[in-house]
Amino acid sequence: MNPRLQLSLAILLDTLAVCIAWVGSYLIRFNFEWPADYTEQIQLGLGLFLLTHILAGLHFGLYRSMLAFASLPDVKRMLKAVLVTTTVMVLFMATYRVQPGTPRSVMLLFPLLLMLIMGGGRLAWRMWSEHRLYSPSRHSGKPVVIAGAGRGGAMLLRELDRSPDWNVVALVDDDPAKHGLEMFGRPVAGSINDLPDILQAFEAHHVILAMPSAARDSLQRATTLAAASGAHVFTVPSLEDLMTGRVGIQSMRPVAIEDLLGREPVSIDTPHVQKMLASKTVLVTGAGGSIGSELCRQLRRFSPEQIILYELGEFALYTLEQWFATHSPETRIIPLAGDVKDDRRLEEVFSRYRPQVIFHAAAYKHVPLMEVDNAWQAVRNNVLGTLRVAQAAQEFGAERFILISTDKAVNPTNVMGATKRLAEMVCEALYRESGSTQFEMVRFGNVLGSNGSVIPKFQEQIARGGPLTVTHPEITRYFMSIPEAAQLVLQAAAMGEGGEIFVLDMGEPVRIIDMARNMIRLCGYTEDDIRIEFTGLRPGEKLYEELLADSESTRQTPHPKLRIAQSRPVDHNFLNKLALWLNQTIPVSDEETRAGLITWVPEYTPAMHDISTKTTPKGLPQEPSKAAPTELQS
Repeated sequence: MNPRLQLSLAILLDTLAVCIAWVGSYLIRFNFEWPADYTEQIQLGLGLFLLTHILAGLHFGLYRSMLAFASLPDVKRMLKAVLVTTTVMVLFMATYRVQPGTPRSVMLLFPLLLMLIMGGGRLAWRMWSEHRLYSPSRHSGKPVVIAGAGRGGAMLLRELDRSPDWNVVALVDDDPAKHGLEMFGRPVAGSINDLPDILQAFEAHHVILAMPSAARDSLQRATTLAAASGAHVFTVPSLEDLMTGRVGIQSMRPVAIEDLLGREPVSIDTPHVQKMLASKTVLVTGAGGSIGSELCRQLRRFSPEQIILYELGEFALYTLEQWFATHSPETRIIPLAGDVKDDRRLEEVFSRYRPQVIFHAAAYKHVPLMEVDNAWQAVRNNVLGTLRVAQAAQEFGAERFILISTDKAVNPTNVMGATKRLAEMVCEALYRESGSTQFEMVRFGNVLGSNGSVIPKFQEQIARGGPLTVTHPEITRYFMSIPEAAQLVLQAAAMGEGGEIFVLDMGEPVRIIDMARNMIRLCGYTEDDIRIEFTGLRPGEKLYEELLADSESTRQTPHPKLRIAQSRPVDHNFLNKLALWLNQTIPVSDEETRAGLITWVPEYTPAMHDISTKTTPKGLPQEPSKAAPTELQS
């Protein structure tokens, strides 16, 4: 509606309200007979009160609100305007001495009638507008059930009512007191456990989660039941926006597999991390990778003086640089191309920028890829690269060096895990030799959505129509989100005093077969549509991951999601001997590399699996897959 037209209508409404209330108060007083003796008093008062009331309404902003969305703030403005008009009325009647006097009941009736008519008029306008805009009869959109009948569900329902694409047919909530009630004309039809029956009864194929304060198990249960019923499940990414009314239809997204992890949001000691990073030069190696790039994005929150993005891959470095240019142009970044094994490049970078805090995330991490024809390159990149960056940190007086490690370093059965354990040992040895730079290591499992990890692989396979390839029906992995991992790395870095191996709380291990089935359902398919095929464990792959080695114990930290592992001591002459091995210039075979790793990491036990036999779930046809097996890595 045109703003000027709306202003005119609002003033007209209040003009009629003053007229009806003033004249009506006299008619009620005299049993609806016109009091001829009071005609002059009525006329004089009416002109005075109309002028007073309109000026008061303008002063208090009563006419700035849209009539279709009148709410409690408008009631407060109305009360203020009526109070001013009533005060002027009292003064008028106190000074008006013409006989036969002033009826005292009018002084009470007038403000009551005025408030009733003003409020009632606005309420009627809003009801008419909402009926016109939001009436369910207008909707021909997709039937949808909202999970959650609280404040969040109410706000989402109102947002959905504005869209012709959706038609909310029912709500579900675990609070039995709400069952059988209605919200904006829609029934609260039952609990979350009743979702399958409710979806069938209302012929709905979409569910939207709106449960800001619900426990994660409730969200998991709602998603699992809806997906199992063949429904598409959506959620609002930022439920605090939903609670404050800032959410829009465009912010909804399908529920992702990450939402089913059941992990509570992580909180960190922000002041402690801020103290470590504020006004410091921070260097991140492997800055373009999954963990490295998220670390860089998290670092900007803590006001570092500058962030050095050290990355070998040109495109990854360019992508991260463009992200900062778009989303955080105020953050000073220095994008540098470089190899962690290039000691001359490292010396140039460290001597010029003097980084005070180093996060070493650069690594080869793909387990089976490093097993065949790449084992020595894994050693050079993961171990020699760590040694050279760490020595540069020591030489140029860095305050902290944080190594990003992996759960595969625990009792490793593959080259990647053994090299990461050896990198941890390098940091332990360097810390023991020098007290100037604090070395800390952070060990965690798989991160969801990282480059080459299981979820993107499953998504690609589903897009191709399957099959989904899983190495073993009982294989399990620990998972956490990339932002959660990055935040806990920062927390561990700030908490460390030097030489610690921090182990992140990875929660409960997840069966990969369950994850595959959930992803199939979330994409709107059944296992009849997308097959799951077992391919057998590949070389170096474990059935179960571990976070602590047999020879290690842990102790608690002040943070509930961080523990400190105590590992076996490193040999006194370890670094000198290791340097001789790492600096070989002749080609080193996979077998020689594994033999060397066994020498340095006695707990390393190479595991070789026969992958020639492929099996499929019971009841599925035995067909060879053309899709590469999904691999899991940190």
